[in-house]
Amino acid sequence: MKKQLVLAVFSAGCAFAAPVGNDFLLQTKNTSMAFSKQGDSWLMLHYGKRIERAEDARLLANSRYAGSSYLCENKPLTYLTAGSDSYSGGRACTKFAGLSVIHADGTLSSELHDAGAETVRDEAGAEHLTLTLRDPAYPFTVTQHFRAFAAYDIIETWAEIRHEEPAPVKLVQMDSAAFFFPLITKKFYLMTLPGQWGSEGQIEETPVGKGQTVTLDSRSGIRSAMGSNASFMLSLDAPASETSGRVIAGALAWSGAWTIRIQHDQIDGLGLFAGASNPSGPYTLIPGKTLVLPKLVLTTTESGKGQVSRNFHRWARDIQLHEGHAPRPILLNSWEGAYFTFTEKTLTDMMDGTKTLGGEMFVVDDGWFGRGSYARNDATSGLGDWVVNDAKLPHGLAWLADQAKERGLNFGIWVEPEMANTNSALAVAHPDWLLRERTRVLRGGRGGSQVVLDLTNPAVRENVLGQLDAMIASCPGLSYIKWDANSHFQNVGSEYLPRDRQANVWFDYTAGLYDLLARLRAKHPGLQLNACSSGGGRMDYGFLRYATEFWTSDDTDARQRILIQWGASQFYPACAMAAHVTAVPNLQTKRVTPLKFRFDVAMMGRLGFELHPENMTDEDVAFARAAVADYKRIRPIIQQGDLYRLVSPWEANYAALNYVDEKKDRAVAFVYGMTRLIGTDFPEPLRLQGLDPAKRYRVTEFNRVKGNKEHIKGNKKVISGSALMGIGLPIRLQGDFDSIAIELTAENH
Repeated sequence: MKKQLVLAVFSAGCAFAAPVGNDFLLQTKNTSMAFSKQGDSWLMLHYGKRIERAEDARLLANSRYAGSSYLCENKPLTYLTAGSDSYSGGRACTKFAGLSVIHADGTLSSELHDAGAETVRDEAGAEHLTLTLRDPAYPFTVTQHFRAFAAYDIIETWAEIRHEEPAPVKLVQMDSAAFFFPLITKKFYLMTLPGQWGSEGQIEETPVGKGQTVTLDSRSGIRSAMGSNASFMLSLDAPASETSGRVIAGALAWSGAWTIRIQHDQIDGLGLFAGASNPSGPYTLIPGKTLVLPKLVLTTTESGKGQVSRNFHRWARDIQLHEGHAPRPILLNSWEGAYFTFTEKTLTDMMDGTKTLGGEMFVVDDGWFGRGSYARNDATSGLGDWVVNDAKLPHGLAWLADQAKERGLNFGIWVEPEMANTNSALAVAHPDWLLRERTRVLRGGRGGSQVVLDLTNPAVRENVLGQLDAMIASCPGLSYIKWDANSHFQNVGSEYLPRDRQANVWFDYTAGLYDLLARLRAKHPGLQLNACSSGGGRMDYGFLRYATEFWTSDDTDARQRILIQWGASQFYPACAMAAHVTAVPNLQTKRVTPLKFRFDVAMMGRLGFELHPENMTDEDVAFARAAVADYKRIRPIIQQGDLYRLVSPWEANYAALNYVDEKKDRAVAFVYGMTRLIGTDFPEPLRLQGLDPAKRYRVTEFNRVKGNKEHIKGNKKVISGSALMGIGLPIRLQGDFDSIAIELTAENH
């Protein structure tokens, strides 16, 4: 709805480019980014709390002299490049550039001068500032973009690089953003989301000491969020809390290899560098080609980390996510209930169970494809051959989709289009379509035979798209695809790319992936897409431009999911976070937790199941049906509401959070007990956030276990928002893995 309104305003005649004066403010609701043209250079003099006059930033800009012992004098250029060393009038700090170029003649320095600036209200309703920068000595151009989304306090920034030199140039460093802020404070604290398979989105916060540069990166090439998520929150002065403190935060929208660097220099300046990386060497850019670098999404606030998250969530739902306001369905995915071993009856029985539980979609996971000797019955064969395994599913996918439809369910399927097994028709017919090194033995990954397709090659992308199109056409009822990618870069080399451009494979693979996704999305705009990569490996805003959600982690243990989902919530909205109720003992941790606890934890995101319903007791089925009905009622609040994190599981032995809808008429809160010490460990009253203090709310505990005592004082009472936020609800947790679910509804009296 909001996107349509924006487009209507744009079509009414707002798309007129306007020139930019020497002092310029890019404004959002609460923040400003101030630019000043000084000589032939564009400087960024302020990014923070909103100001109203652009020249004030120039008048107050702090420029501390570094002294002759320093490498060079930093200047707050909008894009730092490797230029010429100079203390008096130097253009940039050459040792810490975001752009480092070896020109066609071998020259190592670059200088970028103003070649025009303009602003336009673009098709998304953003104010779009474009700075054109050219090297006076070479036909080399950088076009820098800044898009301000006022309502969300979000600014996207990226760069495009193009040249007309007589031969290729080498891009040693090619960051999307490379800023230097002279002196905004003397202390910086960096919060990041490190992790690995089964423990994605962990939270770490450390000071960035004077003279230190902290580098975050991913060199997987595919699983961009494994090791570290491409995001950060940088607190200024002191570590920010959820509700207070100055924060600059960013998320890089890129699904390949990336690097983010935070530099606290010797004179308390702050350098911020972020972009795609090429671990194998410089990117070779041929003349006449425009290289579009990924977006860095920025926000800043003086209201703490919770406001950072809400800014990102609102922007994601309205701007970035595909159909960000569509309700996400409650689905049952077959993997942990059937694995590779299933028949048509297995799947239809699971559909029956899905219907009984109140689910809305059934998804067939791995194992449905490949034929003959390439049939997918384990992890060693079939990848790359997206044709139905007719020995296992003789009636085909369309029949399965019809069976789902007869039960009132939508139908989905699992694919892994970027990979192949060496034991597949595709790999046997086209060995040159695999990433491979010309002089080395091809090495297999998962199952000993998994390899990565060379998506830099247009023929490969055409084949994959053709196979997916044929599969979708053969199954008219298909509405959901779980897109997995269980590999990092292996056999790094391309038979498609020229020998002198092999290092380009890192960037061009991801660019090829986005081309494939964009074409698939254009052909099938209504298709829901899940971004999975060995769990949460694709938790990034690059892939989420095309997807409706991501698989948060292969670790489905409810206790660990509290931590994983807490981390994911720092940047990613609940509607994009797939969270499933699974059987116990849990597959990954062998932990046994109550069914209510598993439901309450999964309700933090898009609720689903990963089990076989026939293995549930009648009592569990009855509880699940009621829980699903509850979730359907509160789904709009969780998936579209504002999130307030109240008690962190990283700081206490329980966690609490609440969601509030846009009108502040409805809210939902959850409390999760991790481990409890009986008789000595009493939670504080739960002080909710985000409510309207003038409204009165009926408080109702839901998703209760029959016969258990109430967890809250004030249940079924009407209480003012001011009291719920100022005094708080007295709560109690009764042992390990106890949980509380609370619904609040505003009343007129």
